[in-house]
Amino acid sequence: MSGKTTGYFLRRSLWPCNLLGPLHMRRISANASRRCSSSEPTKQANSVKRSQFIPAAESKHDWVGPPHRLSNLRPIIYHIPENETELEKQLRTLRQETEDWNHAFWTNQNITFNKEKDAFVLSQLKEKGLTERDEKGRKRALNSEEMAVFYKHFLDENCIRHANYNK
Repeated sequence: MSGKTTGYFLRRSLWPCNLLGPLHMRRISANASRRCSSSEPTKQANSVKRSQFIPAAESKHDWVGPPHRLSNLRPIIYHIPENETELEKQLRTLRQETEDWNHAFWTNQNITFNKEKDAFVLSQLKEKGLTERDEKGRKRALNSEEMAVFYKHFLDENCIRHANYNK
């Protein structure tokens, strides 16, 4: 790693990210909480694709699917009872909106993480004078100590976003 890069990451690692600042107790709606948790809207947030699977009419339970390939979250298809009250419907709708918001957040976060990680690995391999693949065609990887620099940097860069997500 070049001295310039090392210096940058070292300075970044010394800057604290105060996730445990003063807590302000306040009541806000789930929708308002979701709006303020991300600094920028994403395309995924507006276009959450739901599974076309519909449980059998006689089903009395929620259905949980396999993990999504980008968000790594398991989608839930909520059971709708025949005699669902208005309050139950509001709760189910809020749960689904929250699930959609979580899906959009983690899809965006995981895509960003993977792109930045790939760029970091390539830049470090180039600094070492290595290609992306070895002579047998296998993808080269960095060791855990080299990757720790990236992980620390990524968490520092996204600490505000993660803190807002956890509000």
